Amino acid sequence: MNDKELRQNVIDELEFEPSIDSADIGVAAESGVVTLSGHVPSYAQKLAVERAVWRVKGVKAVAQEIEVRLPSDKQVADDQIAQRALNILAWSTMVPHDAVQVKVTDGWVTLKGKVNWYYQRSAAESEVRKLSGVKGVINDIALAPAVQPGDVRQRILDALKRHAEVESSRIRIEIRDGGTVCLEGEVDDWDERQAVSRAAWSAAGVHAVDNRIRIS
Repeated sequence: MNDKELRQNVIDELEFEPSIDSADIGVAAESGVVTLSGHVPSYAQKLAVERAVWRVKGVKAVAQEIEVRLPSDKQVADDQIAQRALNILAWSTMVPHDAVQVKVTDGWVTLKGKVNWYYQRSAAESEVRKLSGVKGVINDIALAPAVQPGDVRQRILDALKRHAEVESSRIRIEIRDGGTVCLEGEVDDWDERQAVSRAAWSAAGVHAVDNRIRIS
């Protein structure tokens, strides 16, 4: 697939996705790298754009340069966003109570604190980014030391074997000091690459994932 075809396929996918208004989105493609520009009316839509692009075959990387421009009737004061964020985190069953602190500056939400598991860190961001008035989320939530380090590498390999779409023999895993997992190898598409990342994050003792896996 050449760059022109890839660009058109991305444009078609964005127009096909009902949750996206693609009128103000620019698309460029070069050697499998798709650059997105322009603006959208919400942070949730910005994320939806990126997810849609990754669904297109041939996309190897995405440069996200889209700006969130909230309509005048959607502007929300920072203190209101902060209160709504605290409320939605308090209601969440996946985020530990009082584990996350919230700071809001010009619509940008910064999350701080400490949780035990990556899914809790991810859930906190997922809850906040759908709030009206949010322009972006900076997730600075730290992961607490795991109670049971265990054999992290083996746990990841076992998880990969349970994923039918991933050929675990093509993935190389290195465990570094501090609980960082380095992933290398090749997969067929973005979904497989994400599946490997999820497998790594699901293992107890993992504090960071350095995903260097290439899409072949």
